[in-house]
Amino acid sequence: MEQQYNIIIAGAGGIAEAAALMLLEWSPVPPSLFIGNRTLEKAKKMVQWLQGGTTGPTKLTAFHLPESDLSEEMKQVLQQGDLLLDCLPGSEAPRLAGLAKDYNLHYANLTEYVSETNEIISLAEGAKTGFLLQTGIAPGYINVLANGLFQKFCAQNEVDKVDKLEMRVGALTDHAVAPHYYGFTWSPVGVATEYLKRAEVLRDFKKRNVAALSERKRILINGIAYEEDLTSGGAANLPDALAGKVRELDYKTLRHPGHFEWVERQLLGMGGTEDMIAELQKRMELVIPNIEEDQIILYVAVEGRDAKGILRRHEIARKILPQTVGKHRLRAIQTTTAAPLLQSAQLLLETSPKGVIHQSEIDPETFLNGNFVVKVYGEVGL
Repeated sequence: MEQQYNIIIAGAGGIAEAAALMLLEWSPVPPSLFIGNRTLEKAKKMVQWLQGGTTGPTKLTAFHLPESDLSEEMKQVLQQGDLLLDCLPGSEAPRLAGLAKDYNLHYANLTEYVSETNEIISLAEGAKTGFLLQTGIAPGYINVLANGLFQKFCAQNEVDKVDKLEMRVGALTDHAVAPHYYGFTWSPVGVATEYLKRAEVLRDFKKRNVAALSERKRILINGIAYEEDLTSGGAANLPDALAGKVRELDYKTLRHPGHFEWVERQLLGMGGTEDMIAELQKRMELVIPNIEEDQIILYVAVEGRDAKGILRRHEIARKILPQTVGKHRLRAIQTTTAAPLLQSAQLLLETSPKGVIHQSEIDPETFLNGNFVVKVYGEVGL
């Protein structure tokens, strides 16, 4: 970002903190930031955390973000903004996107929620500004990477169709203990939601809607064994964009062996519970600890036959650990989620598109080697 912008950040949690700090530290011209949260004290604490953690001058303002309606203060903030970064839970996304449209702000969010994303796609029609949705790690970075690897495979092997496109991401702890073999590194409600809502895939070149946690398999990445299974939202719009081109396309979450079996036992014990997501979240939070030291494992593979009929497979894998930014140490889930969000923000501010931009429409090489992304994920040669 080669000029100063006014950026509004909705939310004051871990991802919002990381996004703000990375903007201040890694932007050629640091933006003015407006930090909004339903609890004003939390927004003020985030401003203090940023002031104590950045190495340069800051222009930071905390404001109260009402859960409904609009205060005069928030109206003034919206009128000053160039872009709204939505770091709130996915259920809030349509309301925030509506405000962005009303006040002619560019908008980027992180949610993997499918129905809310579809709602925003509809409301963004006719917008004067750009809307880039599902811009975290998964959905987000993993989809741009997968689409880029698919394009490279087709070009190198002189084909236009492939057999498989696999996207795998795990936000994991270094260690895992029985019986759950897991530790929370991000939102418990997000985990419960992706485990229970249905997943969009391609099967026999056609888009399908299938049950989450219905295709568990073992996988080795860099020689370490993980389990993978279908979860909701991570495929973004690739099932639509690549229908007819990929025989089997899916996004799966990676976990330490034993975790999915434990989740399955919880679901069986819940019977006909009315709110399955809330009940699963409750059961997980009773026994699964929150852990600060984390790692992100990601893996993308394309498999198919080349023009001569030889079966080939192209793969990319990454392991990302916590990283120091400014004076603060950020968890891997924070940097890997915030970096593609910020790269999306830069894309919106520098190209000024109108309406929704889908993950499949982003130029992979430019995005994957962008200023924010490359500092976290490293360079990718496509």
